[in-house]
Amino acid sequence: MSAILSADDLNDFISPGVACIKPVETLPHVKQENIDNPYEVTTEDNLPTQNLPAAQISLTDCLACSGCVTSAEAVLVSLQSHSEVLHALDSYPSISPQSLQFTNNGGLPNGAGGDDGKIFVASVSPQTRASLAATYGVTESEAGYMIEQLFSGSQGIRIGGQHGNGFTWVLDTNVARQACLVLGADEVANSISRPKQVESPIEDGAATTQPKKPVMTSACPGWICYVEKTHPYIVSYLSRLKSPQALLGTLLKTTLSRILRISPEKIWHVAVMPCFDKKLEASREELTDVFWKPEQKAKQGVRDVDCVITTREVLMLADARGIRFADLPRRPLDESERIPFPDKQLDRFLFPRIQRDRRKPLSNPNSASGSSGGYLYHILQTYKAAHPGSDIIIERGRNADKVDYTLVRGGEVIIRAARYYGFRNIQNLVRSLKPAGKLLKGRKTGQLKDYAYVEVMACPGGCTNGGAQIKSTEVANINGTANGDMVKNGPAEQKEWQGRVDEAYFSAESSGDEAMAESDTAARGNKIVGDDSEERINGISISYVRSILDQWSVSTGIDLQKLAYTSYRKVESDVGKSKLGDTERVVELAGRIGGGW
Repeated sequence: MSAILSADDLNDFISPGVACIKPVETLPHVKQENIDNPYEVTTEDNLPTQNLPAAQISLTDCLACSGCVTSAEAVLVSLQSHSEVLHALDSYPSISPQSLQFTNNGGLPNGAGGDDGKIFVASVSPQTRASLAATYGVTESEAGYMIEQLFSGSQGIRIGGQHGNGFTWVLDTNVARQACLVLGADEVANSISRPKQVESPIEDGAATTQPKKPVMTSACPGWICYVEKTHPYIVSYLSRLKSPQALLGTLLKTTLSRILRISPEKIWHVAVMPCFDKKLEASREELTDVFWKPEQKAKQGVRDVDCVITTREVLMLADARGIRFADLPRRPLDESERIPFPDKQLDRFLFPRIQRDRRKPLSNPNSASGSSGGYLYHILQTYKAAHPGSDIIIERGRNADKVDYTLVRGGEVIIRAARYYGFRNIQNLVRSLKPAGKLLKGRKTGQLKDYAYVEVMACPGGCTNGGAQIKSTEVANINGTANGDMVKNGPAEQKEWQGRVDEAYFSAESSGDEAMAESDTAARGNKIVGDDSEERINGISISYVRSILDQWSVSTGIDLQKLAYTSYRKVESDVGKSKLGDTERVVELAGRIGGGW
């Protein structure tokens, strides 16, 4: 558990909930002593001493109970932390993927890690790199190199531990983001073209169903937790698409287990993210191999993302190994140190050549797309490309985190979309979509149902302002420049610091086009067929991404619907309810197989 998490850090707070009763439920029943006189009063000094066992509570308990709706509180009882990363590295020898490729029976050869070994893989978000870049006064790409050196380099975490393990691969989640953007635009197009249906009272969030208009972002787990627990009528609007974190986790577990013929348990994947809520996402039941492995029986599955650590926990990871993060090399690993991904086409996709040579990094979205992945921006650009001569009209709301977008051509409205960041704006969003029967007398629904897409994020300012990012008050201590004076943390200071993080995030040179172009050319056998400029939207080669997704599905023998999409459902609170019997519990578990927390 991270000691740096405190109540002051929780800027994704939703609303107070009832007191958590899970620890009480887990305590053994204490048999009361026989009382001869029921009216006898005993003073405290005469009470018998009882050594009660410590209350046990798991993250699964939190996710199954809607008593608490502060998503970050669940992190306080989770086991996902930098300590868990070190424990995994020290508990299992590292498996060499290259050694496995030389075996024909799928077994683990001598020296490859043994039956208890694992392949360690890390994925890093661009928001994390931006926060570290602003903290240390380096570029976003240099911060990425420092993280890579920590996880995989000879001066990183390999220097300690029982096995001297590091991570075989360190990936950029931007590669998965590009796939999510392409699939997200497809989902919105399908939602728009779907015939209008009669509203159903059932909150249907199954992966096989199409979300209703307006389709809403599902990449923010704080927002998802809030909807499932408090506003289930929103579930049917949620995008069924997995987040980049989850999609990359599924891709790694499915492809490596198939190519190397090992169990998904042998692949240990940690994601480095800017917010605590991503730990909740990784713990969801449906983001396990149970939901994509064809022969998998109904049982507790292997997570697609085994552990999530935050930006600040990266520094704690370095400190635990006695490494000063600022002293790590600000250059990429040597090409000789790099282990190729066992699938050549996926290797080009996951590690574009320009990114490996580090002439330029894989690009983040530009400033117009926001700091949370650019879902809304990509959808607008997709429709703009399909309607030459159209223009985007931007209308800002009462604050910077509420923005409306309208794509028009002439006097015709082509598509409407909106951005809602922070729970102050989210409250208005959910009220505007509340079914008529649930509205207060005299209140009317808003016009959001005329919109095609709404990008929703729990944190004000978006993902670069995640609750687990480094705060302005911590920078001096981290850099060793603190002089004991109280650091101001007013709105002006917070805004100035957030501006520096955003500047680092958007400062990555735009090379996504070039990286995709090289990979696209390589995928076509170095033969460019015609001019594909029309298919390149927002710097992404649509045909190349589709070819990767198709190849992923065909090679694993798993339908893309199972690989790239997930489900959501209403979460019923069990606070204050009587405990279920064995039969009722079996029925409940069977009902939860389809998704939910």
